[in-house]
Amino acid sequence: MKKTVFSRSAMVAFLAVVLVAVIAGPAAYAADDAAAAAPTPVWHYFGAALGLGLIVLGAALGIGRFAAAAAEGIARQPAAAAQISGAVNLPLFLLEGVAIIAEVVVLLIVLLK
Repeated sequence: MKKTVFSRSAMVAFLAVVLVAVIAGPAAYAADDAAAAAPTPVWHYFGAALGLGLIVLGAALGIGRFAAAAAEGIARQPAAAAQISGAVNLPLFLLEGVAIIAEVVVLLIVLLK
């Protein structure tokens, strides 16, 4: 069985952050002179909303897969329930931590604009 380094949900969350940076980056670093003369674009709000949605979706898919695998493992071997749930907790916490950090980055993009 081929092992992957990153889970699919982690890659989706990373791509969401990159997408937000690509969409909101030029608007965030626009020159102040040009911004004063023309109305400011609001594309960073669209990018932040899209990125936040993808982050939440990716984290939910990842947590759902972990929970499904843990439930299947416990159903196959009920005696190993404590070991299985203990082994699943750390990746779940790491996945949720990545999602929270990505959400903070998106909210900072919106609030600092």
